[in-house]
Amino acid sequence: MKDLTANGNLVTPILFPYDPEHFWQSIRQIVREEVSLIEKQRPVSPTYDTPGLTYKPLFKIAEVCSLFHVTKPTIYDWVRHGKLKPFKIRSRVYFLWQDIERLMHPDQ
Repeated sequence: MKDLTANGNLVTPILFPYDPEHFWQSIRQIVREEVSLIEKQRPVSPTYDTPGLTYKPLFKIAEVCSLFHVTKPTIYDWVRHGKLKPFKIRSRVYFLWQDIERLMHPDQ
């Protein structure tokens, strides 16, 4: 197949009637729209309603880190110094809300 010349540049013929730059802009826009739809539909971590339960009794280490804005090594240090008591259930480590609340409000 022969290459066409336009304005001194080699142009490879394409099989669809779009300018390549316009085609790629359209593709980028479609991808952006799809990603934004997926992000909007992203499920939030499931919350389970238990009648009579007014607080979440157990927190994972990542949740404790986000509550205090600290890293995991800091939480491990608090455990080592006795500020938090870990509870292991199978292979996961949890912390009681009462211990977290006591750490948040040491004067109470």
